[in-house]
Order: sequence, then C-alpha cells, then structure tokens
Amino acid sequence: MTTGDDRAGEAADGVDPVTLEVVRNAAAAVCEEMNATLVRTSYSPNIKERKDCSCALFDADGALVAQAENLPVHLGAMPFSVAAALESFPPETLSPGDAVLLNDPYEGGAHLPDLTLVTPVFVDGELVALSANRAHHADVGGATAGSVGADSTEIYQEGLRIPPVKLRAGGEPNRAVYDLIERNVRTPEERRGDLRAQVAANETGADRVRELVDRYGADTYRAALDAVQDYSERRMAAELEALPDGEYRFEDVLDGDGRGARDLPIVATVTVDGDAVAVDFAGSADQTAGPVNAVFAVTVSATYYAVRAVTDPDIPPNAGCYRPLEVDAPPGTIVNPTPPAAVVGGNLETSQRVTDAVLGALAEAVPGRAAAAGQGTMNNVTFGGTDAAGDPFAFYETQAGGYGAHAGGDGMDAVHVHMSNTLNTPAEVLETAYPLRVRRYALRPDTGGAGRHRGGLGVRRDIEVRTDAVCSLLAERQRHAPYGLAGGDEGATGATFLLSGDDRTRLAGKSTHDLAAGDVVSLRTPGGGGYGDPAERPDAAVERDLRLGKLSEEEASDAYGYEPAE
Repeated sequence: MTTGDDRAGEAADGVDPVTLEVVRNAAAAVCEEMNATLVRTSYSPNIKERKDCSCALFDADGALVAQAENLPVHLGAMPFSVAAALESFPPETLSPGDAVLLNDPYEGGAHLPDLTLVTPVFVDGELVALSANRAHHADVGGATAGSVGADSTEIYQEGLRIPPVKLRAGGEPNRAVYDLIERNVRTPEERRGDLRAQVAANETGADRVRELVDRYGADTYRAALDAVQDYSERRMAAELEALPDGEYRFEDVLDGDGRGARDLPIVATVTVDGDAVAVDFAGSADQTAGPVNAVFAVTVSATYYAVRAVTDPDIPPNAGCYRPLEVDAPPGTIVNPTPPAAVVGGNLETSQRVTDAVLGALAEAVPGRAAAAGQGTMNNVTFGGTDAAGDPFAFYETQAGGYGAHAGGDGMDAVHVHMSNTLNTPAEVLETAYPLRVRRYALRPDTGGAGRHRGGLGVRRDIEVRTDAVCSLLAERQRHAPYGLAGGDEGATGATFLLSGDDRTRLAGKSTHDLAAGDVVSLRTPGGGGYGDPAERPDAAVERDLRLGKLSEEEASDAYGYEPAE
C-alpha cells in the first residue's frame, strides 16, 4: 500500500524521482503564477481584491495535472469546461494563439458569471498542454445588475450564455465575441479588462510550460505528469481503503428557492467499498423554479472537496486523485437539473449544502475527521444602478461567516468557508470604486455553536447606498442552522435587514429590492456549529472568549454553565 510518505517517482517509467518531483512542483508553481497574473492585471475588485478566480493546467487530453490553491467550487468543476472546449474544438482544430471561452452551465460551466478560458499550449507544432482559468465577472447581463439575481426562474434571465467559442484565434482577438459580450453587460470596460487579464494569465502558464518542455523534453514532461496522476490515484485509494466499509447517509436542507419552495432536502449516501467511494444523491429535491439548482459539475466539485477534506488534503490534486470516486446525481433534481432551469445560486449556495451533506455522512464513517457545519452559505449580495457621473455600476460580493468547530479546536471566525475560499472587498476599495459606504463591519458575538470546541463567529456588515440602486440577496442558513457534531450545538442562523431612516425591516434571504439613497442593507451571517459536549469546555477558554467579546456573560452561563469566581 502506498503511503503519504512515498514519492511520486516510484511508478514512473523512465523518469527519475527527482525530476518527477521537480516537474510536479513546477506545474503547481505555474498555476500559482497564472493566478498572480490574473489577480494583478484584472480590472474588477471582485477578481483583484476578492480573488474570485482559479487557475489550472491540463494535459493535451484534457486531464487535470495541477492547480493553484484557489476556489474549490471552481477547481472541481473546471475539468468539465475543458472537456466541453475540446469537444467543440478538437486538438486538430486548434492552433498556437487560440483561446476558447465558455460559461454555459449546461456545457461544462457552473453559473453564468464564471467565465472559463482554455488556451492550448504548443511546442514545435505539438499540443502538449492546456492552460485554463475561471473568473467570476461582476456582471454578465441578465435581469439583475451583478447577474446573481434571486428572482430568475430560467437560465435565460441570468445573463449572457456562452457556448465554447474562440475568444482569440491565431494570436488575434475575436472582435465579434468581444463586441457581443460588451453589448450585453452593464460594465463593458471592466469586462474587457478582466477578459484581457484571463488571456494574460493563460499566456503566462503557456510560457512556463514551454520552458519546462524545453528543459526536460516533451516525452519526459508527459511521462512525469502521467506518473503524478497515477501516484495521486494510489494515495487516494490508500486513504479510502483505510475507511470502514459501509453505507453512510446524511440529509440536510436548503431554506428554500426564493419562489415558494421551502425545506429542500439534499441527501448524500456515501458507500465505502475497499479502495473506492461512491456518493449517491438519490432522494434529493426535484429541481426547483428558483435559482438554486446546481448543475452536475458543481455537485461533483463539492463532493470531491468533501472527500479530500477528510482524507489527505496533501494528495496532489489532479485527475488521478479523483479516479477512485464515483458520483451519481439523478437528472431532474436540484443537484443535476435539466435545462432551462435557473442555476446561478446552485454554484453559490447548493454547493455549500452538498458539502455539508457529504461531510455529515463521512462524519459517521470517520468520527473526528469532519468539522461541524460552517456557515453553509456565501451570503451573496449585489448592488447595481447609476453613479453620480451617470455611469452604470454593478457590485457583487460574498460575505464571511463562522467555520465549524472540529475535534482539534474551535472554528475560525469570519472566514469564507468550504466552496468559497474568497476574500472580502476591503471597505476602502468598495467606497472608492462604487457609490457605497460601509457603515459597520464587526463580528457577531454569541453566534458560534457551543461545544467543547466552539464554532466560529459570523459577521455583521452594513452597506449604505449613496444613490438609488437595486439590491439582490441570495443567502442560506437563515431558517435552518448549521449543525454541530459530537454533542456540539448548532451555530446561529443569518439574517438580513433593511435600515431606512428609523425603519428596520427583515428581508427574505432570496429577494430583490429597490433602494433609495441613504438606505442601509445590514448583512448578518451565520456562525459555525460546535463540536463536543459544551460541559467539557475549559473555563479558561470561556473566560478568554468573554475577554475578547466573543461571548456574552448570559451565553457563557446558558451554554457552558460558566459562573465567574467570587
């Protein structure tokens, strides 16, 4: 059995272990450099500041060989986009300088704001690799500014739907494609800049791959990455074989779809059989009218992430890593919808609940490895309108919340959990780039679930609009709290309020609103679930939380039975 201490080179044919390790790490470094290029050259704060983007390398057949440490929801789904690009443009139809763009969720994408660019890499006329990246554009048209609307019932309402097309051909931009995109979005200059950044990122990857091939030769390059995929497969198979065989089932629910359907179940049945795992989502809700349907690529991505989280996250992430995993999601369900279902929230919200469900099932198989539920939502908010200069604007952001506690300690406060892994928009940038103002940004005390280890805290972020605007909300865990594990309590639910003058109105988690200048949207995000019996939490830990303002005296008494010394 291969262990985590083995080196990838043991099974390589004709490639020594040192070269294997150099090539493997070099490929990962290429992806990180691609991501740095994308972030530094992009126009929108959503990519430049929040880093809502991901980069990866694929072999000439479209198999994932390396990735940057970016967004799990992007990375697990990106192979579907690369496969779709190659289906539309087989290798023999590609030339140096080409780049294929797509975002269609039903043809390899995830949701419409995520634009994926795939660039073939040629050396001496031979296709040796594909560099690819995915970036969330702050607006791709549709009914709502920001293209993350809560009211859509069909994908046609969610924005411009792009099948695989050549954004560049022979090194020259395809002006017709740029024009088509720019005339269907609210912020064309920003879109143009972000697309150019995606092109630059992939070209950076292509340059570095060519350098590797020039140094080691195409045959060695291919053999090394083939061997690394086999190595990852062996590592994952060994991890799965160590799990107890059996069938483990967990059910969680989405609050609703924003169109009247409530308490939508996500059911994950995990079957461990030797060195393989199958995850079946039979029993999950039928696809819904509202935009919380997750296409199959998103469901697979969340499942892969959850399995990696409870095995060995240090296994090199590539196609080989996922060969021992099988995912089945019945067509026509909320985890594998059929067109023209609305899907923008599936990538954002349902992906999080799929993660929670698979982790919940795996927690039964291997108690102590899985964390309690994190906030379980990305708390999406968009603002759109026209600024004082008469220019249109579209702002999109996800909000941090509490991470679930685990056997090793407390959950982190105020982080983007699981499938998100992005950052916030700094208040200074938000207020400079948009007619918005951050009125309050703070932790929410008492929101982490009680336990021997406490769940992380959610946040409160109050954003004022300085001009008339439209706001769209797409959030979860406002009715059903994040679960605790091993006797830990649930985390607190989230909420959103509209503060208009002296009026305070609670807003539905999935809703769209017309705002007047001076209105404030107050976003309150969930806390993470607790882990273990709260009675076992040391008084010293409770006292520390009191000193830091993470707990109130009432909560310390009620949840932990803590009484200050006389």
